[in-house]
Amino acid sequence: MVKLTEQNREQYEKSILDALNAEEINAFRDLFLELHPMDQIDIFNDLNKDQRQKVYAFLSPKEFSDIFEDLEVGDQKKIIQELEQQYTTDVITHMYADDIADFLGEMKDENAEEILKGLDQDDAEDIKELLSYEEGTSGAIMTKEFISVRSENLVKDVIDQLRQEGPDAETIYYLYVTNAKHELVGVVSLRDLIIANPEKQVEDVMSTRVVSVATEEDQEDVANLMKKYDFLAVPVVTAKNKLVGIITVDDILDVMEEEATEDLGEIAAARGATDVNVSPIKAASRRAPWIVLLMFFGMITANVIGQFEDTLEQIVLLAAFIPLIMDSAGNTGTQSLAVAVRGLALGTLEKKGVGKMILREFSTGIMLGLLCAVVLMIIVPIFYDPNVWLAFTVGISIFFSLSIATVIGTIVPLVINKLKLDPAIASGPFITTVNDILGLMVYFSIATAMMDLLL
Repeated sequence: MVKLTEQNREQYEKSILDALNAEEINAFRDLFLELHPMDQIDIFNDLNKDQRQKVYAFLSPKEFSDIFEDLEVGDQKKIIQELEQQYTTDVITHMYADDIADFLGEMKDENAEEILKGLDQDDAEDIKELLSYEEGTSGAIMTKEFISVRSENLVKDVIDQLRQEGPDAETIYYLYVTNAKHELVGVVSLRDLIIANPEKQVEDVMSTRVVSVATEEDQEDVANLMKKYDFLAVPVVTAKNKLVGIITVDDILDVMEEEATEDLGEIAAARGATDVNVSPIKAASRRAPWIVLLMFFGMITANVIGQFEDTLEQIVLLAAFIPLIMDSAGNTGTQSLAVAVRGLALGTLEKKGVGKMILREFSTGIMLGLLCAVVLMIIVPIFYDPNVWLAFTVGISIFFSLSIATVIGTIVPLVINKLKLDPAIASGPFITTVNDILGLMVYFSIATAMMDLLL
């Protein structure tokens, strides 16, 4: 298999395109099929429609399925319109059941039914089963292409079984052992099989300490479990402990990317609108609720300033430090939000304790506040006003604002998590706005109390 580097990529791609455009089938196949499927996808995505039609003609459905199953869903929908019906069916047939289910789940019902009709009955039933599970659960992301063995089987017979079924399985590093009722009773690794006595039974070499997940378990919990145990795959069982599928590490990587994207969208108050392929209208519609809500919070901020209008009229210079107080409190709160959300996502809070994290963030806020206060007490008299009480007012305000902001940024996601909601919905803009309001209240309250010294 050829590995493309920055040095040879351009020339190699040119050779492939030249062979494709010249319709030199053998030359194109020799060059193209030597590449890793992901490199094939990079080249395929740059082709125009006429060039793609040649690729369909030059590659068998099995060869093209390696490309098709790793394309983005939007690209899959576009490509499927360019393929003949029989070619489409043959491509789908050579894909793994979970990849087919993911694709059909995004298709319109009539198109999905048409494709399912062309598949083998057993394959179609497996895919329908996967589609029946709720999105985001282990049942929805598991694959049906796995190898299970019986505990009474001989090791040598299992090796023969591997030779026959291995090419169609998604992974063979773990074999799952079932009894006569198809209940999961053990697991045996490929390594254990290879070094075991061929005449031994599987039950003599298998491990009965099997970690499994239920079909309805949340995919994020499955990802955390596989990360904890460093699994390459994990079995999926029903409520009656019947083995129905496995989840492999490549699917978990997709889940982690999906969950990270979702959390990023929540923190940025742009859930569902972080994908660059989303249209401007759809992106705006998904962002609008948060923006409108935060606009009303902004009106509260304006009202806070209005409540201290007399203070501002007497000491106009106080207005110059409003952005500083607001930005500093908002930024500090967002940092604490990120720490809290990450701790909840990774489960580290359970080990270290919520109280310890709140105390740690509060202590951090105090130290940041002290640092900023000292800097401002030095700078303000030099650049703004020689009245040291103004510098003290700004400095002490920033100290209290940052201390409070870190606590707010930490506690809000924890409370939301207790309510069984995604803590990431305590978005950055939301925390920022809340801390802006609190920071201004602290600032003007202190300034009002020190009015006689500031005049």
